[in-house]
Amino acid sequence: MFESLISAAVLFATIVAGVGGYLVTRNFVRNRLRFVDAIRSPLAPVVAGVLAFCVLWPFTILPVVQVATAVVFGFGCAFGTASGVRALRRGSIGHDRLLR
Repeated sequence: MFESLISAAVLFATIVAGVGGYLVTRNFVRNRLRFVDAIRSPLAPVVAGVLAFCVLWPFTILPVVQVATAVVFGFGCAFGTASGVRALRRGSIGHDRLLR
């Protein structure tokens, strides 16, 4: 009984970590790093993903956070960075706020 409950909690934590990492990183790149030239480097998503993995990796001592959760969080942050950079290149950020 408890094994299935713990495995469901691990699955939920993994999904939340991946989606949360993607959304937070994408919005951070779009809003805060739009004037930083280094974010447009092709290595920026890779560096963001590796750093995100390294940040979450010490938390794998907890029973709900596993190495797979840290890996999914790293991939989510990497894809979020890439999505934010693509939005910056397209110019679909919402610069109309400056006109108001």
